[in-house]
Amino acid sequence: MFQYAVPILASLNEQETINFYTQKLGFTFHSSWGGYLIFSRDGMNLHFWPCDNAEIAKNTGCYINVTEVDKLYAEYEPQGVIHPEGKLEIKPWEMKQFSILDNSGNLIHFGEDVSEEADD
Repeated sequence: MFQYAVPILASLNEQETINFYTQKLGFTFHSSWGGYLIFSRDGMNLHFWPCDNAEIAKNTGCYINVTEVDKLYAEYEPQGVIHPEGKLEIKPWEMKQFSILDNSGNLIHFGEDVSEEADD
């Protein structure tokens, strides 16, 4: 039944969000409909709705499952986007993950399954 989900995050500034996701995170920008933004990378989509309340963005986020999390971390770390408390590490729930804060304050976790079942 279910196929996939698309995170919809808050964007406090359309152009700053476009710049952040294309220049710092390597996403492709597709379109804007009245400030509603659509991006993709490696077949994964992210959408953004226009928001003027920073508190909403600061309380919004998503978790993105990835492969090659070490490579992605190495790409993002020099961009200065890693959350101060979100360095790359293996979590008790057997995900190797890191976290970023975007230009609007959305918290995004990127994680790779490192459980024994993932090796099967």
